[in-house]
Amino acid sequence: MKRMGMIFRAKANKALDRAEDPRETLDYSYQKQLELLQKVRRGVADVATSRKRLELQLNQLQQQSAKYEDQGRKALALGREDLAREALSRRAALQQQVTDLETQHQTLQGEEEKLTLAAQRLQAKVDAFRTKKETIKATYSAAKAQTQIGEAFSGISEEMGDVGLAIQRAEDKTEQLRARAGALDELLASGALDDPTGIAKDDIQAELDRLSGGSDVELELQRMKAELAGGSPQQAIEGGQQQGQPQQTQDQPRFDKQ
Repeated sequence: MKRMGMIFRAKANKALDRAEDPRETLDYSYQKQLELLQKVRRGVADVATSRKRLELQLNQLQQQSAKYEDQGRKALALGREDLAREALSRRAALQQQVTDLETQHQTLQGEEEKLTLAAQRLQAKVDAFRTKKETIKATYSAAKAQTQIGEAFSGISEEMGDVGLAIQRAEDKTEQLRARAGALDELLASGALDDPTGIAKDDIQAELDRLSGGSDVELELQRMKAELAGGSPQQAIEGGQQQGQPQQTQDQPRFDKQ
């Protein structure tokens, strides 16, 4: 079972490696980094919003504290020491709240500064990754195109391999048809096959063709004899033609002109 599992994982890994496109993986990683950067920015914005809310509360408490102090002075000036003491007591309570809010404000301000610095660093990292990503994608695309061109020239790619097989089959079929056509021509010339487009030759036509071919040979032979004997080739040819003509016999009828 372990062996089967290992074989399955190996085949699955090979299939995934064949299907994986590094450019798509880089784009996906860049998208994830952008999402993380967006989350950090939202965190910075949330902390800044909380800090701003504390600042507004501090301003209100400080204004109220100043108001109590002013009221205490006025009451003391009027001889109302009791009212002055009450105003100062309320101011003291507000001052404790102001102190607590100032502590929280400093904490939030520190967190905001840390998140802002982290966001800036992450932004620089994302920008650097984007530049590197585009460089790697361009290099990969160029290498892939060069590989495809090399495979096309060498004929080892699947597409060019199919084209090569098609050309080879076409050439083989052409040679087969040419050989068949040549064989049929030879068979027709030898008389082994009848020519369906011509008229079949009978025995008389074959004999006439033979005599016609033989007379050409006799004429050439008479010309050569005349040249050797010193005579005129034309006379020899005419003599050969006269010798080749059949003589009239007495039995053959003669037709005189009337």
